[in-house]
Amino acid sequence: MAGLVQRITMQDVKEKLGKLSITNQYQVNFSILKKTITDYLESIGIDNAKDFLSRDAGLLCSDASLPASAFATGEVKDNFMGIPQQFAHTRLYTDIDFTFYVDEDYTMLKIFEGWMDYISSGADADGIQPGQRGFYRRFKYPNDYKCDTMSITKFEKNLGRTLLYEFVNAFPKSITSLPVTYGAADILKVTVSFNYDRYIMTRS
Repeated sequence: MAGLVQRITMQDVKEKLGKLSITNQYQVNFSILKKTITDYLESIGIDNAKDFLSRDAGLLCSDASLPASAFATGEVKDNFMGIPQQFAHTRLYTDIDFTFYVDEDYTMLKIFEGWMDYISSGADADGIQPGQRGFYRRFKYPNDYKCDTMSITKFEKNLGRTLLYEFVNAFPKSITSLPVTYGAADILKVTVSFNYDRYIMTRS
C-alpha cells in the first residue's frame, strides 16, 4: 500500500502553481466601424471615432470578461422508464461586458452613446427633433449597426500561448449608469454590455 502513495515535493507544487494563468494580461480590439455608423457619429460632432476605437479603446479597457456560453436543452422522458434525458438543440451566447476609462474629452462615452443613438435613429429621416413632442424611435437594420468583429486576446507575460476570442456582429446593448459624487476623486468608468451573434476562439 505504501508503494502506491505518490510523494509530492515542493518542486512539484512550484511547477504546477507557477504556471497558472493570470487575469491582467489581455488586449481588446475593435474592427473598423461601418461607414453608416461613423458618418452618423461625425454628423453629431465625433470626428475621430474610427481611429479612437481602433487605436485607443483597447488601451482604455480596464475590465473585460472572457465569454460564457451554454446549450438550450430539451427533455425526453420516454426512452427509458423513470430516467429523463436531455439533448442540446441551441447554442446560447450570453452578453459580454467591457469597462472603459472615460477620457477627459468624454470621447469614449460619446462614441457608445452615439452608436446606440444611431441604432434607433430611423426617425431622423422625417426631420423630427428629439426635443419635439412627436418624436419617436425607428430602428435601423442590423446590417447597418453591427460591428463585423471585436476581439479580446488573452496572453501571458512570456507571450507564449494565447487565446483569441472574436465576436461576430457585435453591438452595444446597454450602458450602465455612471455614478458621480462629491468626495475623494476617482477615475470615471463606463461599462458597456455587448450582444453578438457568436464567437470564434482561436488557440495558439
